[in-house]
Amino acid sequence: MSGIYIHIPFCKQACHYCDFHFSTSMGKKDAMLTAIKRELVLRKGEFKNDVVATIYFGGGTPSVLTTEEIQGIIATVYTHYDVVDHPEVTLEANPDDLTEDKIIALSKSPINRLSIGIQSFFEEDLKMMNRAHNAEEAKKSLEIATQYFSNISIDLIYGLPGMSNQRWEKNIALALAFGVPHISSYALTVEPKTALANFIKKGVIKPVDDEVASAHFNILLREMEANGLDAYETSNFGKPGFYSENNSAYWLGKKYIGVGPSAHSYDGIRRGWNINNNVKYIKSLAIDELPMEVEVLSKSDRYNEYIMTGLRTIWGVSLTKIHSDFGANFHKYLLQQAEKHIKQDLLVLENDTILTTKKGKFLADGIASDLFMINLSE
Repeated sequence: MSGIYIHIPFCKQACHYCDFHFSTSMGKKDAMLTAIKRELVLRKGEFKNDVVATIYFGGGTPSVLTTEEIQGIIATVYTHYDVVDHPEVTLEANPDDLTEDKIIALSKSPINRLSIGIQSFFEEDLKMMNRAHNAEEAKKSLEIATQYFSNISIDLIYGLPGMSNQRWEKNIALALAFGVPHISSYALTVEPKTALANFIKKGVIKPVDDEVASAHFNILLREMEANGLDAYETSNFGKPGFYSENNSAYWLGKKYIGVGPSAHSYDGIRRGWNINNNVKYIKSLAIDELPMEVEVLSKSDRYNEYIMTGLRTIWGVSLTKIHSDFGANFHKYLLQQAEKHIKQDLLVLENDTILTTKKGKFLADGIASDLFMINLSE
């Protein structure tokens, strides 16, 4: 089973923290959709022996497209790929796009999962982030969406400057009150060259505080567990049966292709990435050229990726897989590097699998980097 990720590089406005590839100009939307469909056709040979189980519209803001435009892309997938009977088809959406008419139309389309970018239910947070929606639209979109979709995920951001523990708890409570089966929650990260980084540098916005983010993360873990949402990945929480199939496939190292400018692809051995320029992307596809660079991953690269994703999930890192896929030297090195983290109660070894403890979850990425192998070929 494999997946297709489709990057829609358009947004109404730029969020201050975002460093994803997008444009606020819709002038080339039609040409972009034509190019995306063409890329899907040109790359169908990569999946000639695979069945598509997930289709994921990310961005950018895919919900700026009409339902008809979204269905046109999905129809191209069905025409040129073998798709399972009931694939998970996810659309990332912003609350301001989700009018009742739009939600009803989407519910009648192949889209069966919505990922709604709420980020916060508080006006001051939304203004600080420069989100396109307001707090009332956030709540209204969920009131309507939950009437037509059973599989809904909400995005929330914690660790915001000025966000108290109490306000974060209230955000979580408001999200849970809608009965959604999945929540993705991320610490605010200050990426270089973003408006947020510039505002912090100028003193307009207070710096992000890691201790605040850590406290918010622990509150998040507590509330998710208390309300029956499993922490199946560091930033993702779902009720049984509602884990993201698309994202779980990434973390488990399954094959996927990424279509659209800046989209990434992976086949277990190679990683590819498309050019992050809309005009060049469109021009390349107009002459049937794939605007993609490809890197063949070394054994160390593949080991490091498995460590990074494994430690973030409930599936952990299998020592048996390390030994069989990478060899005895990697197996020995991992155990040596993991020992100090096990002693500090950040990692635990259970049934031949290394897992992060509750104490280690917030530090998972840092722990993983300490377990990485640098330039060992066997």
